[in-house]
Amino acid sequence: MRWYVSIGVVLVAGWLAGGDRVGFAAPGPGNQGTRQVVEKDANPTVDVELILAVDVSYSMDMDELAIQREGYAQAIVSKEFLQALKAGPNGKIAVTYFEWAASSDQKIIIPWRLIDGPETADAVAAEIMKTPIRRASRTSISGAINFAVPLFDEDPYRGLRRVIDISGDGPNNNGAPVTTARDAALEKGIVINGLPIMVKEPSYSTMDIDNLDQYYEDCVIGGPGSFVVTIKERDKFKEAIRTKLLMEVAGHTPKVVPVAEKEPRVSCMIGEKIWQDRWGR
Repeated sequence: MRWYVSIGVVLVAGWLAGGDRVGFAAPGPGNQGTRQVVEKDANPTVDVELILAVDVSYSMDMDELAIQREGYAQAIVSKEFLQALKAGPNGKIAVTYFEWAASSDQKIIIPWRLIDGPETADAVAAEIMKTPIRRASRTSISGAINFAVPLFDEDPYRGLRRVIDISGDGPNNNGAPVTTARDAALEKGIVINGLPIMVKEPSYSTMDIDNLDQYYEDCVIGGPGSFVVTIKERDKFKEAIRTKLLMEVAGHTPKVVPVAEKEPRVSCMIGEKIWQDRWGR
């Protein structure tokens, strides 16, 4: 069972301050997620193991890439983020940050780092900003998810929650079907959240789609309390990133009713179809 909610940045601000704290479901008995937690029992405990998977495909222009980097760096050192961090049961999180494009193109920018206060937050933010910005071809959300899942095994910290945070401005058009990768991650007790970027008019040349937010809701995210924060205005970019990180660190989710599995409103293979129609392969 998956939970769906598309969240506007302005609406989120109101309940971040007073909304309910919601726990994320632990991995089911006997699966790999449970074994991982047992193996890490001797290591420090964090409130969340958070993987930030950031799209750098050519459909993202250089200005968007720069704003995206700045958004994450500024969010991590913000007063709101540090307050949410300290409000957690352990007051610390583990985070890693990588950029992705094609199914075989992922680059770790920040290996696993502990954030437990202003000093470590400043160090992570500085590390994000110092790496040169790059762009690459194709869009493989499935490749990003498949790359992210084994990273939890490399994390020296045991998290109460394990979250992959996917940001991107287009549908999967390369590698395995996105639903295959998503479902494999969910079986391990991992939650996937989404940040669909919809600040430009959809263009055939960049293989955009009109309803990327619905695509993310129906084809990309999953797990108890999973959510989408949609960016539709360029000047809301940094605010949306900060909101999303606050929700992930604090464990806030809106009050939503879980819905039964249903047919996606957008074909989960739409990106592959657009690529096939355009390039014939």
